[in-house]
Amino acid sequence: MKLIGSPTSPYVRKVRIVLAEKKIEYDFELDSPWTPESNIPNMNPLGKIPVLVLDDETVLFDSRVISEYLDNVAPNNKLMPGQNRERTEVKRWEALGDGICDAAALIFLEKKRPVKQRSADWITRQESKIIRGLEYMSEQLGDNGWCMGTHFSLADITVGCALGYLAFRFPEIDWSVKHTNLARLFNKLMLRPAFADTVPQG
Repeated sequence: MKLIGSPTSPYVRKVRIVLAEKKIEYDFELDSPWTPESNIPNMNPLGKIPVLVLDDETVLFDSRVISEYLDNVAPNNKLMPGQNRERTEVKRWEALGDGICDAAALIFLEKKRPVKQRSADWITRQESKIIRGLEYMSEQLGDNGWCMGTHFSLADITVGCALGYLAFRFPEIDWSVKHTNLARLFNKLMLRPAFADTVPQG
């Protein structure tokens, strides 16, 4: 199978970590939907990454869809529980982590616009989502070793990617000082090769 995307995208990173944790071999093809020559819109009508092309040429998109598919296609190292309350909890963590990334990405794009066209109110609105999201993450994590309590899951992957993206794009949001339990989780995640090998650069 082939994964298409940018190494700086937190959503692409999430899928790369899932692939590594599941020990699934794949080819990684670099492409960004923001370049004029991008082939992404020809595969994903929404023009977003990541895109996963299966061996039979079936195309999957959206990191949540791809991650769930990968966890089901390989029985080893399960990252999501079965259809029960615990699965809903994992998906809630995933929605929270992805939501923080959504807000951060919107700020990043807004700040790339000419100064006179930027909306300070829009940026403030997105920043408030990030701050509230981090506070909620910290509250929910508490003293637990992992997001789900005692075991590593897709929840931790998504949270780790969100925190990593903030550290990459917005180091001024010093979440590790205010939320020491998130910092503890992040440092533990960075000891895993799947995280250490996918740190965004550039």
